[in-house]
This record gives sequence, C-alpha cells and structure tokens, in this order.
Amino acid sequence: MARSASRYPTELELEILKILWRDGPSNVRHVREALTGFRDLAYTSVMTIMTIMARKGYVKRKKGEGGYVYRAAVSAESTTRGMLHDLVDRAFDGSAAALMVNLLETKDIDAEELRQLRELIDRRTGGQVP
Repeated sequence: MARSASRYPTELELEILKILWRDGPSNVRHVREALTGFRDLAYTSVMTIMTIMARKGYVKRKKGEGGYVYRAAVSAESTTRGMLHDLVDRAFDGSAAALMVNLLETKDIDAEELRQLRELIDRRTGGQVP
C-alpha cells in the first residue's frame, strides 16, 4: 500500500531545503555536492527530487545560464513549526508539555540549553511559578 501524501517535506526534501536556507539560491550541482555527507545521489536523482519539490511548492526555480537555479519557497521557521505542530498533535495528543517532558527525559541537554529553557518559561509565565 502506498504511503499517504504528507503536508511536510520528506527527509531528503528537508535536507535539500536546509541547504537552500543555508546557502541561498543554488543549482542542482551545488545541492548534490552539499548532500554528499548526507546521501550520495546521482545528479539526475537530485534534479528529479528538486523538480518534484518545485511541483509541491517547496522551491521555486528560475532558468539560469547553466540550468535552473532553485530557491526555497518556504521558510525554515514555517516548515519546522508546522512539522513540530504535526508531531505534537499525532504523537503527543496535542500536548506540548508531554513533548517537552519526553525531550527532557530522553535527550542530553546541556546547562546552557537548560538556562535558555528556564528563561523562556519565566518569560511565558511572567516569572510566576504555578
């Protein structure tokens, strides 16, 4: 049975978006080279994925001298925020607190990250401890 279509990028699509967010508009050759540490793909495979991403609206492309130049059509913030909301809804029954508890119990968080989390919680609660 085929996997249902997702509203969010696949793992490979997200890696390509990260490259475009980091490096700006890029041709397929640049993206392929940047993907080497993640996955070694043929030029034509990367071109096919990026064409699909253009169809999905994740990237826009413009004809350049040596082929198409692609740029992200979605922001990192809106994409990751949407993916996170989807994860919270599906895996944690809509509870952001359950997600945070799970993260705190299963991931190593250094002192600086904990300080930032405390600061954020203090800002959100006005410094009031419930």
